[in-house]
Amino acid sequence: MRLVIQELSQMTGVAAVIVAAGKGTRAGGDRPKQFRPIGGESPLRRALSMFADHAEVGLVQPVIRKEDADVYREQTVRLDLLPAVFGGATRQCSVRAGLEALGPRKPDIVLVHDAARPFASAALVTRAIAAGRRSGAAIPALAVTDTVKIVDGEGVVGATLDRNTLRLVQTPQAFAYPALLEAHRRAAAAQRVDFSDDAALAEWAGLKVSVFAGEPGNIKITEDGDFARAEAVAFAALGDIRTGSGIDVHAFGPGDHVTLGGLRIAHDRALIGHSDADVALHALTDAILGALAEGDIGAHFPPGDPQWRNASSDRFLAFAVERVKARGGRIAHLDLTLVCETPRIGPQREAMRGRIAALAGIATERVAVKATTSEKLGFTGRGEGIAAYATATVRLPWSAA
Repeated sequence: MRLVIQELSQMTGVAAVIVAAGKGTRAGGDRPKQFRPIGGESPLRRALSMFADHAEVGLVQPVIRKEDADVYREQTVRLDLLPAVFGGATRQCSVRAGLEALGPRKPDIVLVHDAARPFASAALVTRAIAAGRRSGAAIPALAVTDTVKIVDGEGVVGATLDRNTLRLVQTPQAFAYPALLEAHRRAAAAQRVDFSDDAALAEWAGLKVSVFAGEPGNIKITEDGDFARAEAVAFAALGDIRTGSGIDVHAFGPGDHVTLGGLRIAHDRALIGHSDADVALHALTDAILGALAEGDIGAHFPPGDPQWRNASSDRFLAFAVERVKARGGRIAHLDLTLVCETPRIGPQREAMRGRIAALAGIATERVAVKATTSEKLGFTGRGEGIAAYATATVRLPWSAA
Protein backbone atom coordinates (compact mmCIF):
# COMPACT_ATOMS: atom_id res chain seq x y z
CA MET A 1 0.00 0.00 0.00
CA ARG A 2 2.95 2.29 0.50
CA LEU A 3 3.82 4.38 -2.55
CA VAL A 4 7.40 4.44 -3.71
CA ILE A 5 9.43 7.64 -3.56
CA GLN A 6 9.76 7.84 -7.33
CA GLU A 7 5.98 7.92 -7.72
CA LEU A 8 5.66 10.55 -5.00
CA SER A 9 8.17 12.84 -6.69
CA GLN A 10 5.83 13.10 -9.66
CA MET A 11 2.88 14.21 -7.54
CA THR A 12 1.77 17.81 -7.66
CA GLY A 13 -1.79 18.23 -6.29
CA VAL A 14 -1.97 19.14 -2.61
CA ALA A 15 -5.14 19.25 -0.51
CA ALA A 16 -5.66 20.05 3.16
CA VAL A 17 -8.34 18.61 5.43
CA ILE A 18 -9.01 20.96 8.35
CA VAL A 19 -10.76 19.14 11.18
CA ALA A 20 -13.15 21.34 13.18
CA ALA A 21 -15.97 18.96 14.10
CA GLY A 22 -15.36 18.66 17.83
CA LYS A 23 -17.52 20.10 20.61
CA GLY A 24 -14.52 21.61 22.40
CA THR A 25 -16.21 21.24 25.80
CA ARG A 26 -12.97 21.13 27.81
CA ALA A 27 -12.16 24.68 26.69
CA GLY A 28 -15.38 26.06 28.20
CA GLY A 29 -17.10 29.10 26.70
CA ASP A 30 -20.45 29.42 24.99
CA ARG A 31 -19.30 27.90 21.70
CA PRO A 32 -16.80 25.26 20.52
CA LYS A 33 -13.18 26.35 20.95
CA GLN A 34 -12.54 26.51 17.22
CA PHE A 35 -15.01 29.40 16.92
CA ARG A 36 -13.93 31.46 19.95
CA PRO A 37 -11.96 34.61 19.05
CA ILE A 38 -8.22 34.90 19.59
CA GLY A 39 -6.90 38.39 18.90
CA GLY A 40 -10.09 39.15 16.99
CA GLU A 41 -10.09 36.01 14.83
CA SER A 42 -11.17 32.45 15.60
CA PRO A 43 -8.73 29.51 15.53
CA LEU A 44 -10.69 28.00 12.65
CA ARG A 45 -10.49 31.09 10.46
CA ARG A 46 -6.80 31.51 11.25
CA ALA A 47 -6.09 27.93 10.21
CA LEU A 48 -8.27 28.02 7.11
CA SER A 49 -6.83 31.36 5.98
CA MET A 50 -3.25 30.14 6.25
CA PHE A 51 -3.90 27.01 4.16
CA ALA A 52 -6.10 28.84 1.65
CA ASP A 53 -3.36 31.44 1.08
CA HIS A 54 -0.51 28.92 0.79
CA ALA A 55 0.86 28.81 -2.74
CA GLU A 56 1.28 25.01 -2.77
CA VAL A 57 -2.13 24.08 -1.36
CA GLY A 58 -4.71 23.82 -4.09
CA LEU A 59 -7.73 22.55 -2.13
CA VAL A 60 -8.89 23.21 1.43
CA GLN A 61 -11.57 20.87 2.78
CA PRO A 62 -13.15 21.95 6.09
CA VAL A 63 -14.91 19.37 8.29
CA ILE A 64 -17.39 20.74 10.85
CA ARG A 65 -20.33 19.73 13.05
CA LYS A 66 -23.74 20.13 11.46
CA GLU A 67 -24.82 22.18 14.49
CA ASP A 68 -22.07 24.73 13.76
CA ALA A 69 -23.01 25.41 10.13
CA ASP A 70 -24.34 28.94 10.74
CA VAL A 71 -21.38 30.21 12.75
CA TYR A 72 -19.03 28.50 10.29
CA ARG A 73 -20.56 30.48 7.42
CA GLU A 74 -20.20 33.72 9.37
CA GLN A 75 -16.53 33.09 10.08
CA THR A 76 -15.42 31.96 6.63
CA VAL A 77 -16.68 34.81 4.47
CA ARG A 78 -14.41 35.49 1.48
CA LEU A 79 -12.19 32.45 2.01
CA ASP A 80 -11.46 30.21 -0.99
CA LEU A 81 -12.58 26.85 0.39
CA LEU A 82 -14.34 23.69 -0.71
CA PRO A 83 -17.87 23.28 0.68
CA ALA A 84 -17.66 22.09 4.28
CA VAL A 85 -18.65 18.50 5.06
CA PHE A 86 -20.02 17.25 8.35
CA GLY A 87 -17.84 15.16 10.62
CA GLY A 88 -18.59 12.11 12.73
CA ALA A 89 -18.58 11.05 16.36
CA THR A 90 -14.77 10.86 16.56
CA ARG A 91 -11.88 12.78 15.06
CA GLN A 92 -11.03 9.72 12.99
CA CYS A 93 -14.53 9.62 11.50
CA SER A 94 -14.33 13.34 10.72
CA VAL A 95 -10.99 13.00 8.94
CA ARG A 96 -12.38 10.16 6.85
CA ALA A 97 -15.37 12.33 5.88
CA GLY A 98 -12.97 14.99 4.62
CA LEU A 99 -10.88 12.46 2.73
CA GLU A 100 -13.94 10.93 1.07
CA ALA A 101 -15.14 14.39 0.01
CA LEU A 102 -11.83 14.94 -1.78
CA GLY A 103 -12.24 11.71 -3.76
CA PRO A 104 -13.54 13.23 -7.02
CA ARG A 105 -10.64 15.70 -7.07
CA LYS A 106 -7.94 13.04 -6.63
CA PRO A 107 -5.20 15.03 -4.88
CA ASP A 108 -1.75 13.50 -4.64
CA ILE A 109 -0.77 14.74 -1.19
CA VAL A 110 -3.17 15.46 1.66
CA LEU A 111 -2.41 17.42 4.82
CA VAL A 112 -4.54 16.77 7.90
CA HIS A 113 -4.64 19.63 10.39
CA ASP A 114 -6.57 20.36 13.57
CA ALA A 115 -8.34 23.71 13.70
CA ALA A 116 -7.36 23.82 17.39
CA ARG A 117 -3.81 24.63 16.21
CA PRO A 118 -4.27 28.17 14.85
CA PHE A 119 -0.61 29.23 14.67
CA ALA A 120 0.91 26.72 12.27
CA SER A 121 3.07 28.73 9.89
CA ALA A 122 3.28 28.68 6.12
CA ALA A 123 6.87 27.47 6.48
CA LEU A 124 5.66 24.46 8.49
CA VAL A 125 3.14 23.62 5.77
CA THR A 126 5.87 23.86 3.14
CA ARG A 127 8.00 21.41 5.16
CA ALA A 128 5.03 19.10 5.58
CA ILE A 129 4.39 18.99 1.83
CA ALA A 130 8.04 18.30 1.06
CA ALA A 131 8.22 15.56 3.68
CA GLY A 132 4.99 14.00 2.48
CA ARG A 133 6.27 13.87 -1.06
CA ARG A 134 9.53 12.26 0.05
CA SER A 135 8.10 9.48 2.21
CA GLY A 136 4.34 9.25 1.70
CA ALA A 137 3.66 9.68 5.44
CA ALA A 138 5.28 12.38 7.58
CA ILE A 139 4.49 14.18 10.82
CA PRO A 140 5.85 17.34 12.51
CA ALA A 141 7.37 16.70 15.92
CA LEU A 142 9.31 18.36 18.72
CA ALA A 143 12.00 16.80 20.89
CA VAL A 144 11.04 16.20 24.53
CA THR A 145 13.16 18.29 26.89
CA ASP A 146 11.56 17.31 30.22
CA THR A 147 12.13 13.98 31.95
CA VAL A 148 9.16 11.65 31.34
CA LYS A 149 8.04 9.02 33.83
CA ILE A 150 5.38 6.31 33.85
CA VAL A 151 3.16 6.70 36.93
CA ASP A 152 0.63 4.14 38.16
CA GLY A 153 -2.90 4.76 39.45
CA GLU A 154 -1.63 5.37 42.98
CA GLY A 155 0.82 8.08 41.93
CA VAL A 156 3.90 5.89 42.18
CA VAL A 157 6.63 6.10 39.53
CA GLY A 158 7.01 2.85 37.67
CA ALA A 159 9.69 3.76 35.14
CA THR A 160 11.63 6.60 33.57
CA LEU A 161 11.55 6.76 29.78
CA ASP A 162 14.45 7.66 27.53
CA ARG A 163 13.41 11.10 26.33
CA ASN A 164 15.91 10.94 23.46
CA THR A 165 13.54 8.54 21.70
CA LEU A 166 10.37 10.52 22.46
CA ARG A 167 8.70 13.21 20.37
CA LEU A 168 5.74 15.54 20.78
CA VAL A 169 3.62 15.21 17.65
CA GLN A 170 1.73 18.05 15.94
CA THR A 171 -0.30 18.71 12.81
CA PRO A 172 -0.39 19.21 9.85
CA GLN A 173 0.46 15.62 9.07
CA ALA A 174 1.21 14.82 5.44
CA PHE A 175 0.35 11.67 3.49
CA ALA A 176 0.01 10.31 0.02
CA TYR A 177 -3.74 10.76 -0.43
CA PRO A 178 -4.60 7.32 -1.90
CA ALA A 179 -2.66 5.54 0.87
CA LEU A 180 -4.28 7.49 3.72
CA LEU A 181 -7.78 7.11 2.30
CA GLU A 182 -7.30 3.37 1.95
CA ALA A 183 -5.94 3.15 5.51
CA HIS A 184 -9.00 4.97 6.85
CA ARG A 185 -11.34 2.69 4.92
CA ARG A 186 -9.58 -0.39 6.27
CA ALA A 187 -9.80 0.93 9.83
CA ALA A 188 -13.51 1.66 9.44
CA ALA A 189 -14.15 -1.82 8.06
CA ALA A 190 -12.26 -3.30 11.01
CA GLN A 191 -14.26 -1.08 13.36
CA ARG A 192 -11.07 0.52 14.63
CA VAL A 193 -12.08 4.07 15.54
CA ASP A 194 -9.74 4.67 18.49
CA PHE A 195 -6.68 6.19 16.80
CA SER A 196 -5.69 9.54 18.30
CA ASP A 197 -4.09 10.85 15.12
CA ASP A 198 -3.64 9.87 11.50
CA ALA A 199 -0.05 8.78 12.04
CA ALA A 200 -1.20 6.11 14.51
CA LEU A 201 -3.76 4.88 11.99
CA ALA A 202 -1.14 4.89 9.23
CA GLU A 203 1.23 2.87 11.42
CA TRP A 204 -1.53 0.32 12.08
CA ALA A 205 -2.11 0.07 8.32
CA GLY A 206 1.55 -0.69 7.67
CA LEU A 207 2.77 2.69 6.47
CA LYS A 208 6.23 3.82 7.47
CA VAL A 209 5.86 7.27 9.08
CA SER A 210 8.75 9.73 9.04
CA VAL A 211 9.28 12.82 11.20
CA PHE A 212 10.15 16.39 10.27
CA ALA A 213 10.72 19.50 12.39
CA GLY A 214 7.66 20.93 14.10
CA GLU A 215 7.27 24.39 15.63
CA PRO A 216 7.16 25.39 19.32
CA GLY A 217 4.64 28.10 18.43
CA ASN A 218 2.25 25.57 16.87
CA ILE A 219 0.33 25.24 20.13
CA LYS A 220 -2.90 23.31 20.54
CA ILE A 221 -5.88 24.84 22.31
CA THR A 222 -7.49 22.29 24.59
CA GLU A 223 -8.54 23.96 27.82
CA ASP A 224 -9.84 27.41 28.74
CA GLY A 225 -6.45 28.52 30.07
CA ASP A 226 -4.93 27.91 26.65
CA PHE A 227 -6.83 30.91 25.27
CA ALA A 228 -4.84 33.36 27.40
CA ARG A 229 -1.62 31.84 26.08
CA ALA A 230 -2.98 31.97 22.53
CA GLU A 231 -3.95 35.64 22.91
CA ALA A 232 -0.38 36.41 23.97
CA VAL A 233 1.00 34.55 20.96
CA ALA A 234 -1.41 36.32 18.60
CA PHE A 235 -0.51 39.80 19.76
CA ALA A 236 3.22 39.09 20.09
CA ALA A 237 3.22 38.30 16.37
CA LEU A 238 1.74 41.74 15.69
CA GLY A 239 4.56 43.80 17.14
CA ASP A 240 4.53 46.58 14.54
CA ILE A 241 2.18 49.04 16.26
CA ARG A 242 0.93 51.88 14.05
CA THR A 243 -1.15 54.95 14.90
CA GLY A 244 -3.11 57.03 12.40
CA SER A 245 -5.28 60.12 12.70
CA GLY A 246 -8.25 61.33 10.71
CA ILE A 247 -10.16 64.61 10.59
CA ASP A 248 -13.37 65.35 8.75
CA VAL A 249 -15.88 68.20 8.57
CA HIS A 250 -19.35 68.45 7.06
CA ALA A 251 -21.72 71.38 6.96
CA PHE A 252 -25.41 71.35 7.82
CA GLY A 253 -28.10 71.73 5.18
CA PRO A 254 -31.79 70.98 4.75
CA GLY A 255 -32.97 67.59 6.06
CA ASP A 256 -34.55 65.70 8.92
CA HIS A 257 -31.65 63.52 10.18
CA VAL A 258 -27.91 63.12 10.37
CA THR A 259 -25.92 59.93 9.94
CA LEU A 260 -23.20 59.63 12.57
CA GLY A 261 -21.15 56.56 13.41
CA GLY A 262 -23.38 54.43 11.23
CA LEU A 263 -26.54 55.56 13.05
CA ARG A 264 -29.47 57.54 11.68
CA ILE A 265 -30.22 60.27 14.24
CA ALA A 266 -33.29 62.48 13.99
CA HIS A 267 -32.37 66.18 13.65
CA ASP A 268 -33.80 69.36 12.20
CA ARG A 269 -31.01 69.49 9.61
CA ALA A 270 -28.84 67.08 7.65
CA LEU A 271 -25.13 66.94 6.94
CA ILE A 272 -24.25 67.72 3.34
CA GLY A 273 -21.82 65.59 1.35
CA HIS A 274 -21.33 63.49 -1.75
CA SER A 275 -22.00 60.30 0.22
CA ASP A 276 -24.17 60.07 3.33
CA ALA A 277 -21.82 62.62 4.98
CA ASP A 278 -21.14 60.44 8.02
CA VAL A 279 -18.39 62.64 9.40
CA ALA A 280 -17.59 60.10 12.14
CA LEU A 281 -16.98 57.13 9.85
CA HIS A 282 -15.06 59.32 7.41
CA ALA A 283 -12.62 60.37 10.14
CA LEU A 284 -12.25 56.79 11.36
CA THR A 285 -11.62 55.55 7.82
CA ASP A 286 -8.88 58.13 7.33
CA ALA A 287 -7.35 57.22 10.69
CA ILE A 288 -7.07 53.54 9.75
CA LEU A 289 -5.72 54.32 6.29
CA GLY A 290 -3.24 56.68 7.92
CA ALA A 291 -1.99 53.94 10.22
CA LEU A 292 -1.40 51.81 7.12
CA ALA A 293 0.13 54.72 5.18
CA GLU A 294 -2.28 53.93 2.35
CA GLY A 295 -3.56 57.37 1.40
CA ASP A 296 -6.88 58.84 2.49
CA ILE A 297 -10.56 58.32 1.86
CA GLY A 298 -10.59 60.68 -1.11
CA ALA A 299 -7.85 58.70 -2.87
CA HIS A 300 -9.87 55.49 -2.69
CA PHE A 301 -13.37 56.98 -3.04
CA PRO A 302 -13.08 60.18 -5.13
CA PRO A 303 -15.88 62.63 -4.27
CA GLY A 304 -16.44 63.35 -7.95
CA ASP A 305 -17.16 59.69 -8.77
CA PRO A 306 -20.94 59.25 -9.24
CA GLN A 307 -20.88 55.67 -7.90
CA TRP A 308 -20.28 57.06 -4.40
CA ARG A 309 -23.15 59.57 -4.47
CA ASN A 310 -25.32 58.98 -1.39
CA ALA A 311 -23.27 55.87 -0.59
CA SER A 312 -23.35 54.52 2.95
CA SER A 313 -20.08 55.30 4.71
CA ASP A 314 -20.20 51.79 6.18
CA ARG A 315 -18.59 50.75 2.91
CA PHE A 316 -15.66 53.13 3.36
CA LEU A 317 -14.89 51.91 6.87
CA ALA A 318 -15.28 48.27 5.80
CA PHE A 319 -12.74 48.89 3.03
CA ALA A 320 -10.19 50.26 5.49
CA VAL A 321 -10.78 47.34 7.86
CA GLU A 322 -10.22 44.87 5.04
CA ARG A 323 -6.95 46.62 4.15
CA VAL A 324 -5.74 45.92 7.69
CA LYS A 325 -6.76 42.26 7.44
CA ALA A 326 -5.13 41.91 4.02
CA ARG A 327 -1.81 42.80 5.63
CA GLY A 328 -2.28 40.28 8.40
CA GLY A 329 -2.99 42.98 10.98
CA ARG A 330 -5.57 43.77 13.65
CA ILE A 331 -7.27 46.95 14.77
CA ALA A 332 -6.39 47.37 18.44
CA HIS A 333 -8.34 50.55 19.27
CA LEU A 334 -10.45 53.30 17.69
CA ASP A 335 -10.93 56.68 19.35
CA LEU A 336 -13.48 59.20 18.02
CA THR A 337 -14.27 62.75 19.14
CA LEU A 338 -17.23 64.66 17.70
CA VAL A 339 -17.36 68.45 17.97
CA CYS A 340 -20.84 69.95 17.66
CA GLU A 341 -23.52 71.93 19.47
CA THR A 342 -26.28 69.62 18.25
CA PRO A 343 -27.39 66.88 18.10
CA ARG A 344 -26.57 65.58 21.56
CA ILE A 345 -24.17 62.65 21.28
CA GLY A 346 -24.43 61.35 24.85
CA PRO A 347 -27.73 59.47 24.39
CA GLN A 348 -26.34 57.80 21.23
CA ARG A 349 -22.86 57.02 22.53
CA GLU A 350 -23.24 53.34 23.40
CA ALA A 351 -25.21 52.50 20.28
CA MET A 352 -22.58 54.31 18.22
CA ARG A 353 -19.76 52.40 19.90
CA GLY A 354 -21.53 49.12 19.21
CA ARG A 355 -22.14 49.96 15.57
CA ILE A 356 -18.53 51.06 14.95
CA ALA A 357 -17.23 47.95 16.73
CA ALA A 358 -19.42 45.73 14.55
CA LEU A 359 -18.22 47.42 11.37
CA ALA A 360 -14.57 47.16 12.45
CA GLY A 361 -14.90 43.58 13.67
CA ILE A 362 -13.57 44.37 17.14
CA ALA A 363 -14.96 44.33 20.68
CA THR A 364 -16.97 47.34 21.86
CA GLU A 365 -14.45 48.00 24.63
CA ARG A 366 -11.92 48.79 21.89
CA VAL A 367 -14.00 51.74 20.65
CA ALA A 368 -14.14 55.13 22.39
CA VAL A 369 -16.68 57.79 21.40
CA LYS A 370 -16.46 61.25 22.95
CA ALA A 371 -18.21 64.51 22.24
CA THR A 372 -17.64 68.14 23.05
CA THR A 373 -18.85 71.57 22.05
CA SER A 374 -16.56 74.41 20.92
CA GLU A 375 -18.04 76.86 23.44
CA LYS A 376 -19.95 78.70 20.71
CA LEU A 377 -16.68 79.41 18.88
CA GLY A 378 -16.05 78.81 15.19
CA PHE A 379 -18.31 77.14 12.65
CA THR A 380 -19.23 74.30 15.03
CA GLY A 381 -20.03 76.82 17.75
CA ARG A 382 -22.29 78.70 15.36
CA GLY A 383 -24.08 75.43 14.58
CA GLU A 384 -22.97 75.40 10.95
CA GLY A 385 -21.69 71.83 10.92
CA ILE A 386 -19.92 68.97 12.72
CA ALA A 387 -16.22 68.12 12.99
CA ALA A 388 -14.80 64.70 13.82
CA TYR A 389 -11.33 63.74 15.03
CA ALA A 390 -10.28 60.09 15.07
CA THR A 391 -7.26 58.04 16.08
CA ALA A 392 -6.71 54.41 15.09
CA THR A 393 -4.19 52.02 16.64
CA VAL A 394 -3.33 49.13 14.35
CA ARG A 395 -1.07 46.15 14.94
CA LEU A 396 0.75 44.64 11.95
CA PRO A 397 3.22 41.78 11.60
CA TRP A 398 6.81 42.99 11.54
CA SER A 399 7.13 41.50 8.07
CA ALA A 400 4.37 43.78 6.74
CA ALA A 401 5.44 46.55 4.40
